[in-house]
Amino acid sequence: MEQTLVILKPSCVERCLIGEVISRIQRRGIIITGMKMMQLDEKILREHYAHLVERPFFPELCASMMASPVVCLVLKGVDVVEVFRAMTGATNGRKAAPGTLRGDFCMSGQANIIHASDSPENAKIEIARFFKPEEVFDYVPQNLDFLYAKDDLNQ
Repeated sequence: MEQTLVILKPSCVERCLIGEVISRIQRRGIIITGMKMMQLDEKILREHYAHLVERPFFPELCASMMASPVVCLVLKGVDVVEVFRAMTGATNGRKAAPGTLRGDFCMSGQANIIHASDSPENAKIEIARFFKPEEVFDYVPQNLDFLYAKDDLNQ
């Protein structure tokens, strides 16, 4: 099964949406295999957003991501990167469809409550950036037979 990194940003934490987001993840049938709260610093943000460091809005992005602790999650499931990005919605909350996390809970392009890896390859890099190997648990939930058909798991 595929893994992805999710960061519940300060705009999610400060608005007390952590439980709502986690509830929607679990109700969808996505498996949480790692979770922790942490305070980000400029060093990790420069690495994570290396493609944006030279952009004029980077200092504001850094400040917003360091405004409070974040909650980092590792999720697991079949096609979980694609599935979770669809759940997340468009980057700009004003353009995100109702029913998506951003469409239901935000109105901003920057204070957009959540980060989700954009590819399985980047997910591996991002998970290693935010989690030690021993912080991610590879377990099989007891309800797996009720989440997937056997042929879903054999893809």
